[in-house]
Amino acid sequence: MAATVSVGAILLAGGRASRVGGETKPLFEVGGTTLLAAAVAAATDASAHPITVAAPILDPALPVAWVREDPPFGGPAAATVAALASWTEDPEWTLLLACDLPRIGAAVRRLVADLPLLPRDTDGVCLGSGGSRPQWLTGAYRTPALRAAASALPDLGRNAPVRDLMADLAVAVLAAPDDLTRDVDTWEDLHEARARADHAKERS
Repeated sequence: MAATVSVGAILLAGGRASRVGGETKPLFEVGGTTLLAAAVAAATDASAHPITVAAPILDPALPVAWVREDPPFGGPAAATVAALASWTEDPEWTLLLACDLPRIGAAVRRLVADLPLLPRDTDGVCLGSGGSRPQWLTGAYRTPALRAAASALPDLGRNAPVRDLMADLAVAVLAAPDDLTRDVDTWEDLHEARARADHAKERS
């Protein structure tokens, strides 16, 4: 789905993945594609440009730019700071997406559909899971506001929690079905995501 506003994307794929023994989670396959490739496809379908992946180069065939926070493993806030620093032109909106979401395509479509409707004093929108608990890394943010928040973080955001990045932003939380925000954090999560994808294929 193409957006009616200009959109860029920062895809966060450089975590330690300690709960799966340090494996490269973004390269896990679910439904015949890697989680990273699915995130790139979702951003591409939203007409995002640029698309920057914050991670070591995991798949050189993907049509994206790669950037890494310094030092590595500084966390998603530091990765966001590094990605924004690499951009020479700012789109109006920035998709900020974790690369461990099996249903990232549907999540991005949900986010992009609402962007033109948001009030001017809203800095961003993210999906909410459960009792509308904000999932900051399934969100879209006005790039100037996100850049200002990133520049205010001490030490380039190293080891800062994402909530510090979002603390001063006016973010709307969209209630969403749990499966849109359900990530792959453990081996059990991966098994369940693959089973759901197989079931969906059988029904189609």
